[in-house]
Amino acid sequence: MDIRRVSVDHLADQPPGRGWVSIPLALIVVITVVDVHSPTDIHLGPLLVIAPALTASLAGPKVTALVGALAVIAQIVIAALHGGLMTANHIAQIIALTVLSALVVLVCFLRERRARQLSRARSVAETAQRVLLRPPPRRVGPLRVAWLYLAAEDEARIGGDLFAVTRAAGSATRVIIGDVRGKGLASIAEASVLLGAFREGAHRYATLPELTSALEVSVCRGMDEVADNALDPGEHFITALVLDIPDDGPQPMLINCGHPPPLLLQDGAVTVLHARSPVPPLGMCELPATSHHPEPFELGTGDTLVLYTDGVIEARSPSGAFYPLAERVAAFATEHPEALLQRIHEDLVDHVGHRPTDDAALLVIQRAPVHHRRHLAAHHDGHPQGRPA
Repeated sequence: MDIRRVSVDHLADQPPGRGWVSIPLALIVVITVVDVHSPTDIHLGPLLVIAPALTASLAGPKVTALVGALAVIAQIVIAALHGGLMTANHIAQIIALTVLSALVVLVCFLRERRARQLSRARSVAETAQRVLLRPPPRRVGPLRVAWLYLAAEDEARIGGDLFAVTRAAGSATRVIIGDVRGKGLASIAEASVLLGAFREGAHRYATLPELTSALEVSVCRGMDEVADNALDPGEHFITALVLDIPDDGPQPMLINCGHPPPLLLQDGAVTVLHARSPVPPLGMCELPATSHHPEPFELGTGDTLVLYTDGVIEARSPSGAFYPLAERVAAFATEHPEALLQRIHEDLVDHVGHRPTDDAALLVIQRAPVHHRRHLAAHHDGHPQGRPA
């Protein structure tokens, strides 16, 4: 979820401002003056309908109704000064302008009501996503974290991609990123099952295989309850990447359950961490039980992990080319996860030409340099503060 995008879209729903209403008012005055001073066989009064029609795009129904009323009054003034108020032509023009102005006001009212409903829906979806995803803090133990979420359903700001970062027992951080088959609102319930199981199991299970096995059991049990088989009768499963990153000591471990492999950025070079022991996606309950073998990798000081969902690497350019994430990560190598994420986001939108049409999530994790850890520790000691989990 991109908070800046939400804010910009919300502002886009707002009218331009009432200062612009002077334009239709000026049109009423100009049309009235010109029509009154024109020959009697020239009738410019019907052009007055432009004023309420233009106001509807600049202001709400009340202001539009006021401008419409002024336009009708101006038409009456024109009729009185330009051929007689009771002529059949002028009466028809007054009636037509009144009806058209009323219709414009009605359309403006309906549009504004729908905008309010959409704003409430966005607010609810925003709150639901924050409760579901619980955006990770920028700092988790010795790790710096940055994230981006782009939902396919722009109106809702939420989809089937998921991620979570939490502290576990034994001075370690556990991470999950996943992708529910399908996209949009129908996949929210399935994502919530996995996230709930992960947050509970990350503190309970001592090893990564135990945690991943527990996630499989929870997803298989919960999928039958929450999956919408009526709207989506196909298979229901979740690809996921589960990681255990100790603060110090043993190597970090990962288990890849059918998810795109993470990227490891070290000294400007990118390594794709392909799974040597493939594991089926979570929720493939009809398959035989598979032993989950964790795979070690190196994450030294200053190294960066880039986790992502397939909505990123499957985003296509207008010519049909997939987004080359690994190449871009190597080219955009920076010292801070936020800067790297920002450059990837901008480049991804440029590559596609618009927002991706599939749910897409990015999670960038970096083991902070020692001097940076000491600085933050001193800062926190002097200024204690809490962050939402």
